[in-house]
Amino acid sequence: MTDNRPLRHAPATLRNRESILEVLKRVLPARGLLLEIASGTGEHAAFIAPRLAEGLVWQPSEASADALADIDAHTDGHSCIRPAILLNASDEGWPIASADAVFCCNMIHIAPWRAAEGLFAGASRILAKSAPLVLYGPFKRAGEHTAPSNQSFDEDLRARDATWGVRCLDAEVVPLAERSGFALDEIVAMPANNLTVVFRRQV
Repeated sequence: MTDNRPLRHAPATLRNRESILEVLKRVLPARGLLLEIASGTGEHAAFIAPRLAEGLVWQPSEASADALADIDAHTDGHSCIRPAILLNASDEGWPIASADAVFCCNMIHIAPWRAAEGLFAGASRILAKSAPLVLYGPFKRAGEHTAPSNQSFDEDLRARDATWGVRCLDAEVVPLAERSGFALDEIVAMPANNLTVVFRRQV
C-alpha cells in the first residue's frame, strides 16, 4: 500500500471463490486476456487467476481510482495478473482494445442500470465471436426473487439508492445481452442463492 489505510477485505470472496473458479475453468479459453470489470478488492483475481490455465492473463479493473492500490496489493506477486486499471463500465471508451473473455462479479445490482448497459456495450466492442462474458451475482427469475434473503437484499439496495437493485435475468439482463449481440449460454446455481451466468458473443 502507498498510504496508511488498512488493506480492504471482502469476506464474501472467501465463500464464493471456489464455486466461481469451477465455472471459469470450464468456460474460459486456455489462452488470452481476461478482463475483470469491477474487481473490488482484487481478492477474486488473487485466488482464481493462478488456478486457471497458464496461458490466460487476468486484467483487473475498477471505476474508483482509490481501489486500484488495494487490488494491486492483493494480487502482487502473481505473474498472470496485470496491474489494475481505471475503467468505468458506463464509459463509451474503455482503455483496452480487445480481450478474450470478460468477467464481472457483483456489479450490476450495486450500480445504475446504465452500468449494465455499458458492460454489454463495452464487451461487445472488445470480444470476438464466441468469446464469453461471465456474470456472477443475485438475480430474479421470471420476475420473482429466488429466496427471501435476496428480496431483503434488494429492498435494502433500493432504499440506499433507487437506481440500484437485483435485476431480473429473464426480463432485463438476457434481453439486454441479446440486443448487444450476446446469447445466453449457461446458468449455474451458486451458493447463497446467487447465479453465474455465461453469455457468448454472437457476431
